[in-house]
Amino acid sequence: MENSNHEKFMRMAIELSEYNVQQGQGGPFGAVIVKDGMVITRSANRVVAQNDPTAHAEISAIRLACQEMGTFNLEDCVIYTSCEPCPMCLGAIYWARIDQIYYANNKADAATIGFNDHFIYEELAKNTEERKIPFVQLLRDEAQGAFKLWDKSEIKIIY
Repeated sequence: MENSNHEKFMRMAIELSEYNVQQGQGGPFGAVIVKDGMVITRSANRVVAQNDPTAHAEISAIRLACQEMGTFNLEDCVIYTSCEPCPMCLGAIYWARIDQIYYANNKADAATIGFNDHFIYEELAKNTEERKIPFVQLLRDEAQGAFKLWDKSEIKIIY
């Protein structure tokens, strides 16, 4: 794809981020998902509008793209996002199997306006017993039943 097309799709993401701020709908973030040079979907951050802390622009766009395409697998897709994805969004991008990420602002830029994810990266690097939020393992033996069923299932769909 030509660089001008990448810039066109990134400008869409940036416009979404600006519009979102102007409308008071949520944070200054926008994302566009493209496949074969065509926009599949686009979304801005919807955290405030939907009262959903997981409704970041990238995740909202992924949800819409999966609905639009009728699949949970977004291979061969590219995401353009107005800011480097946070840990949650990055995980969702990997789980969705998106092929490439283009971003404008970086995580340091986001931190300067109050969107600092550094503590999450630090928490992920710690052992569970050292994390700020207590982690308590409970009923593992009972929960293993579902894993055993999955492992033996002949109707499971691998993702």
